[in-house]
Amino acid sequence: MAGKVGQKLLMAAAPVFASFLIRLIWATLRVEFRGEEPVRRMWAEGKNAIFTFWHDQLFLMIKGYRGGPGIRILISASKDGELIARTMARFGQGAVRGSSSRGGRAAFREMIALTREPLDIAVTPDGPKGPRHEVKPGVVQLARLSGRPVIPVALVYNRGRRFASWDRFLLPYPFGRAVISFGEPLTFYDAESPEEFRVRLQRGMDANEAQACRRLEEHGVSAV
Repeated sequence: MAGKVGQKLLMAAAPVFASFLIRLIWATLRVEFRGEEPVRRMWAEGKNAIFTFWHDQLFLMIKGYRGGPGIRILISASKDGELIARTMARFGQGAVRGSSSRGGRAAFREMIALTREPLDIAVTPDGPKGPRHEVKPGVVQLARLSGRPVIPVALVYNRGRRFASWDRFLLPYPFGRAVISFGEPLTFYDAESPEEFRVRLQRGMDANEAQACRRLEEHGVSAV
């Protein structure tokens, strides 16, 4: 009984604390947005996309989504995923629960259904268990079946702590510098194979992150 009570308290309190911490750290950062103009033009035309970013960059990514019609984020069906989903809800954004190992088929069907709505979709293509920074097939099939463009996103910092998790999760420190970069939209072509698109998306993700890191270096600091 005590364990269940403790779990309920954790589920209630942790998202409140996490959302407070996200807002606090974000407010102290010097953040530069790169490549956001094409995204805003897309929204102005009533179009939507699939946004992809690496799992270790998840913590403040919700603050990088500004001005859009709303976004639904694919989050694992684990207890950690529940905490993340509740935290995202405090920013007014919803979640689709599932992963390659738990509830994946149902989550994928829900994501496909959501691509018919005037909403954006967000996916961490290396989640929920890696390999780290490696695009897996799920987002490829989502792009193929929906016809939506995939937009790589990177959020890098010059100060923070990396944890000893599979994704080397990054907790940024306050009062640092950050760059959030939106890459070129990538659309699945009828003439290409899923693996060809996966490789293109992998290259796009890597190039966009490298671009964000170079921008930090232009400010005289390095990404952690």
